[in-house]
Amino acid sequence: MRKVLHTILLFIFLFFGLGMMSQPLPGQNGDGSSTGGDPIGGGANIGSGIAVLLALAAGYGLKKIYDNRRKLEE
Repeated sequence: MRKVLHTILLFIFLFFGLGMMSQPLPGQNGDGSSTGGDPIGGGANIGSGIAVLLALAAGYGLKKIYDNRRKLEE
């Protein structure tokens, strides 16, 4: 009985959940209008996002170096 219930739940999550993750049809924007307008996401640039990501990675690396040096001193 438990195996049947697990199978049914798996079926429900796989097949009904996939429909909720759909993308717009090819040739349409996110709001359903035809192509030609702003792209999905509003045409935002990613230059500043990459800079933030690199700064956070550098900070994380420096913290790891600091922690490792501190551990060696003990």
